[in-house]
Amino acid sequence: MSQISAESASVRAAINHPALRDLSNITLPTGSKAMSQGLIGVGAVLAIATIGLAKAGLAGVSAAQGLAAVHVGACSVLAICCAATIFVMIFHLLNAGWTATVRRQFEHIAAFTPFALIFVAVIALVDLFMFHGKLFTWMDPAMRSDHFLQKKWAYFYLPAALPTGEHASDLVFPLFFFARMAFYAVLWTFLTRRLISLSRAQDTHPDPYLSAKARFTSSWGILAMALSTAFAGFDYTMSLDFRFFSTMWGVYFFAGGAYGAIAVVIFLFARLNAAGKLKGLVTQEHFHDLGKLMFTFTIFWAYIAFSQYFLIWYSNLPEETHYMIYRTENSWKTFFVAIILGHFAFPFLFFISRIVKKNVGLAALGALVALLFHVADVYWIVRPLTYTGVPDAEVPGAGRFLIDALGILAAFACFAGFVAMRMRSVPLVAVNDPWMPESLEHKNYV
Repeated sequence: MSQISAESASVRAAINHPALRDLSNITLPTGSKAMSQGLIGVGAVLAIATIGLAKAGLAGVSAAQGLAAVHVGACSVLAICCAATIFVMIFHLLNAGWTATVRRQFEHIAAFTPFALIFVAVIALVDLFMFHGKLFTWMDPAMRSDHFLQKKWAYFYLPAALPTGEHASDLVFPLFFFARMAFYAVLWTFLTRRLISLSRAQDTHPDPYLSAKARFTSSWGILAMALSTAFAGFDYTMSLDFRFFSTMWGVYFFAGGAYGAIAVVIFLFARLNAAGKLKGLVTQEHFHDLGKLMFTFTIFWAYIAFSQYFLIWYSNLPEETHYMIYRTENSWKTFFVAIILGHFAFPFLFFISRIVKKNVGLAALGALVALLFHVADVYWIVRPLTYTGVPDAEVPGAGRFLIDALGILAAFACFAGFVAMRMRSVPLVAVNDPWMPESLEHKNYV
């Protein structure tokens, strides 16, 4: 028997594997879409309520704090979705056999990428037209005399000229900023829909050529996705304080998103395991590999975070150091230390153990903690900006924490509802993936 015919026989055997033929094992009931749609509705209501309550001055919370609360959730989810899209492309490019049974959940997360961007776009538009730069401070007409904004004006407003004199307070539309956002939307929508449609087509047509098409799309798409993700990090998190800059910020944004994406996937598989799904398809061996990815990106995020901090400390430029000083001293110091412990020390010591990586319950617990600290990291980036110069308000009080919780939950409720709806509408694994035989027999030896 030739190698090709042997591989074809192996694929046919995998397709006929009892775990794949049992529809109840690879699908979720379709009759509960109302709950998923309800979560999306709750998320939208929470976002509107958060900004509305903040605008009304509930518990002394300003409009900037309300916008920031929703923005933290939106950017946390956006980073996760962008990273999940990159992971899907990596899996295709590497022909990683073990990922055949886990890739579908990364695809579900990736599918939300354009919608996460819509969340960010709405926040930016509300800030521009209603609040005139309370969160995106470079939108504030009062900032136009700032030397740093004048130097960076073209990056946001090109081709509009900087208003001066009696026109200094005029509203100027940041054309280049929103043009980039539109480009991200088109690119991310195309890439995610293309990869997901090829994966879905293979469920009904077991053609290996579909995998080759996905690999070709990934070959150029991964570069486009990496660059656009980096610039999205610049635009939606770093630019909030336009005086600050870091050439490592795009990698830092991706590292946090990758960390969060793996955590979400581990948690999803833990829930599916508890529901009795994917028996014989996603095993301890797959949890072990996902745990190794979690451990890897724990170290990667810490490496990028430390390198960025070290370079800022070493160069000692005022426009860079003020950003870190405010976030590592006074009332934010405790929060900074908590992120170091929770985002690095705990997951490093937790996921280094093979026992933890192979234990579904422990892996899910670690994933939840990781997801919490991914959000905390974005919170640490965005939230201090809204307290700069506010006496005795460096850290949120009880009322402000309520607003924060509502705003963050808004984005995550929409995200959870969307992913749950996707999971109920398609098989939980890529049924006819040509690498399925290898994934079914996957074993770890290290």
